[in-house]
Formats: sequence, C-alpha cells, structure tokens
Amino acid sequence: MSVIMVTGSSYLESLLQGQPQLPSSPLAWLNQLRADAVDRAGTLKVPTTRDEEWRFTDISPLSRLSFQPVRAEPSLSAADAEHFYLEEAKIRLVFVDGVYAPQLSRQPDGAKDPGLVVTNLSESVAAYTAAIEPHLGRHAGFQDNVFTALNTAFLHDGALIIVPRNGVVDEPVHLLFIATQKEAASHPRCLLIAESGSVVTVIEDYVALQEDAYVTNAVTEIVLADNAQVDHIRVQRDSTEAFHIANCAVSLAHASRYRSVSVALGARISRYNLNTLLAAEGAECTIDGLALITGRQLADTHTCIDHAKPHGTSTQSHKCIVDGAAHAVFNGKIMVRPGAQRTDSSQSSRNLLLNAKARVDTKPQLEIFADDVKCAHGATVGQLDNEEVFYLKSRGLSETTARNLLTYAFGAEIIDRISIASLKHRLEQTALEQTQRN
Repeated sequence: MSVIMVTGSSYLESLLQGQPQLPSSPLAWLNQLRADAVDRAGTLKVPTTRDEEWRFTDISPLSRLSFQPVRAEPSLSAADAEHFYLEEAKIRLVFVDGVYAPQLSRQPDGAKDPGLVVTNLSESVAAYTAAIEPHLGRHAGFQDNVFTALNTAFLHDGALIIVPRNGVVDEPVHLLFIATQKEAASHPRCLLIAESGSVVTVIEDYVALQEDAYVTNAVTEIVLADNAQVDHIRVQRDSTEAFHIANCAVSLAHASRYRSVSVALGARISRYNLNTLLAAEGAECTIDGLALITGRQLADTHTCIDHAKPHGTSTQSHKCIVDGAAHAVFNGKIMVRPGAQRTDSSQSSRNLLLNAKARVDTKPQLEIFADDVKCAHGATVGQLDNEEVFYLKSRGLSETTARNLLTYAFGAEIIDRISIASLKHRLEQTALEQTQRN
C-alpha cells in the first residue's frame, strides 16, 4: 500500500506517512476497497468548528498531536484482561490496540450454535467473501468522512459476526477492545450480518489499561435481513485522556428490529455517529443513549434515523449528565422520506447540568416529506428539580443525599435498559460513583 503525503493535520500526517504495509489480500475487491479509502483519506481534512456538523465540537487538540499506528503486536495476559469479561458472554473476541488476540478470545461452539460465525475478519474474509463483500465498506461510507476513510485504509483485523437464517443466539457476543499503548492509533472494525429471522445480542466494549493519550477510531456496520432482531449495546469507557471517534451504520430490512443502548463515560474527546436506515416496510428501531462526563471531557453524539419506507417505527431517548467544565453535544435527526407513510417516530433529549460551568448543546431535528405520519421530538436542559429535592428531604434525606439519588436515577433509567445483568451492575456502580457529591 502506498504512502500518502498530506498537510494541515499532524494527526493525518503521522498516520498516513507512517502507515504500515498491511498484508495484501488475494481478493481484488478488498485490495481495491483499501486503496480507494487511502486515496480518499489523502484528500480529506480533519473537521473543524467551521464545519456545520462539528460546530459545537472542537477536536483541534487531536489535530495538534502526532499519533502512530500500533508499533508492535501487543501481548496481554489473561490476568490483565479477564476482569473485563462478562459472565453471561461465553463467546467473545478480544482486540488489543486493534490487533486480534486469539489467546484471550473464545469462539462459538459449533454444536451449540450451528452456522454461527464469530471470528477475526482478516482470517475469514476469504472463506465468507460471498457474505462479506456486499456489506463491508458499503454502509459506512468514507467519501465524506475522513475517520471512516482512515479506518477502511487500515482495514485488517476486526470482528466478523454472521448469524445464520433463523438462528437464535442464546448468549450475548462480547467484542472487547482494550487500549494499552501510549500515543497509539487503533482502528477497530466490526461487521455484523444478521440473516433472515435471526436473533442476537452484541456488546461492543471499549476499555483501557492505561491513562495516557491515544486514539481509537472505530467503524461498525450492522445489517439486518427480513425479520431479524439485533440488540446492540455499546460502552465507551476509555481513558479520560484518550480520543474516541466512532461511526456506526445500520441497515434494516422488512420487519426487522434493532435496539441500541450506548453509554459514554470515558475519553477526553469522544464523537459517536450512528446512522440507522429503515430500508424496508415495517422496520423498527429503538435507540437509547447516555453520556456521563465531568472535568474537561467533551462527548458528542450525532444520530440519524432515516425512514425510507412506510410503516416504520422509531423511538429515541438520549440523556446527558454533565459536571465540572465538561461539554455534551447531541444532534439527532429523524428523516421521513417521500412515500414513507404511516411512520411513527418519537425522540427525546434530556440533559442535566450539575454546575454553572457545565455545558450542553442539543439539537433534535425532524425532516418530514410524507403527510401521513406521527412524529414528535423534544429537548430539555436544566438542573435538578427543587420540588423533587424537597420531597426527598421531607422523607428524612439530607440535601446532598437527595441530590445524589436524583442524579443517579436520571442516568440509571438508560442503564436499566441493558439486558446483560453483570454489565448493567458494573455501569450502575460507575454511575453511582460519578454522581456522588460530598
């Protein structure tokens, strides 16, 4: 793969000039996909606050720093990783600084889940090319997104999940991404293909074993065939000095159902783009999110729910709890295209500021081009309700305890929608610790 020379961003320069020579694939389409992404990355710039989609999110600290691709294949012992494991998830893929760690992973039992594929993308792309080629790089476009272009240019290891027709996976699949190297840039990739009538729960989990600055640039593509059901739980708990940029694209076919819960706790600056396309009649999605940040963190969530066909249903609830001098951003667009009649869509953005320095910018949007629809949205930004505080005080709680309890309950409403008990408990404990004030 050729080396690209770019100007105007230390981040891009350091990555593209130091780009590793990835193994060439015998598959011409995959080599071409990478090459197209390299070419496109060389022409794009890191966005600034002058770009409308980034006007509330200043990522110039990322642009001023130089990050290098992972310097060597990382090694990690089971003892270092196992405290991140989830007891309900016997199937897991573990990636250390973006590199697949087979010694820490556990693939499915073929006898228990026949036809289920949970494996490393780079090792299996040839075997499953008929299933992969129509989807890899086709849903998360990189023509106008420099971060998706970079991820695709570095495409090698990644999580591949294929759930067979009418397959029901009884236990969750855990995709665990562990950051260990200082000033390294990793590019996690996930592709989930849920065939007709299948059911699966996937946990996409980002954690850190060090507190220094690094970059995680993730891309996930999720494809649901007719009547498929996917529960997607995404947890971002990176180092508070890290930069986390992620793009997720979801495509829903006829009568399919996608449910998402995303929780952002870590990173100095994080940005999560979730684009959901209801591409056929009767598709349904439920998207819930929580950002719990403090100090000087910035957490930005951009979502787009695109109703392209009739009889679609979508529900979205996003919450932010912001303390210190932190800054949360939410931009949620619901698009109802011409002909997408009988669409039923609702969106809620609720935000809690814990002090005068905290900041939230929220922008719910409706773009409706059909006349027989039921759509609503709303946004609130404020502090704790004094009447609720007074009520708890009247029941014998101190003011501090009352405020802590109400703050925790505000965020726990989203966490409670996570179906994995052990993960929910860990996140509840984290939320409880972060919302307590003396």
